[in-house]
Amino acid sequence: MSLLGKACLAMWWDMAADMRAEFEHWHSHEHFPERLGLPGFHRASRWTSADGGEGIFVMYELASHEILSSPPYLTSLNAPSPWSAKMMPHHRNMVRSQCRVLASRGAGVARQALTVRLSPASGRGAELLAALKPRMAQWMGLPGLAGVHLLRHEAPPIATTTEQKIRGADQTADWVLVACGYDATMLGELAQTLFSEDNLTKLGARPGQINALYALSHSATVPEIQ
Repeated sequence: MSLLGKACLAMWWDMAADMRAEFEHWHSHEHFPERLGLPGFHRASRWTSADGGEGIFVMYELASHEILSSPPYLTSLNAPSPWSAKMMPHHRNMVRSQCRVLASRGAGVARQALTVRLSPASGRGAELLAALKPRMAQWMGLPGLAGVHLLRHEAPPIATTTEQKIRGADQTADWVLVACGYDATMLGELAQTLFSEDNLTKLGARPGQINALYALSHSATVPEIQ
């Protein structure tokens, strides 16, 4: 696995411009260290919408999917700090996927990221996975692309947490493709070609995917915050 672990927490939300500065301060200097201080959390990365909009994409790389239902993590989710409790209501349109890593090639962090939220067509999950895995290895030679990762949401058997109650109901993305690269123009072109709805539907995906481009804001691993 190129990602640091066998699971990921992938999240998208909107953050209003007038809250952006405080959000980034809190997220970088309190929330990242808090999460990376928990057992099994290996790396945190945050991207912002490449077009300058309100979109945020965050990914936590985890040792295993079981970390998402571990006592230390649940304790943290159910006892947010005062600053966290203040910021959580500003996470608008939250999509939160608790994922297993199905396949991972190349860099987990780069200057640009393309995320594709998709689902397999009915009965075609195995077909889609079998089609994507060898293609991911081939895509690694493309100019502008540094890494590509395939995730699948699987909700852990836990009760609604305090943080979720503060935010309101979270949506989920079923499967997630994350392509990391160093050339925003090339990633934009890939979104219209290899990662397009037309192409992925042919491989077994259901119509209705959501593509979005982001630029790296901050990334940290456990040794970097200790």
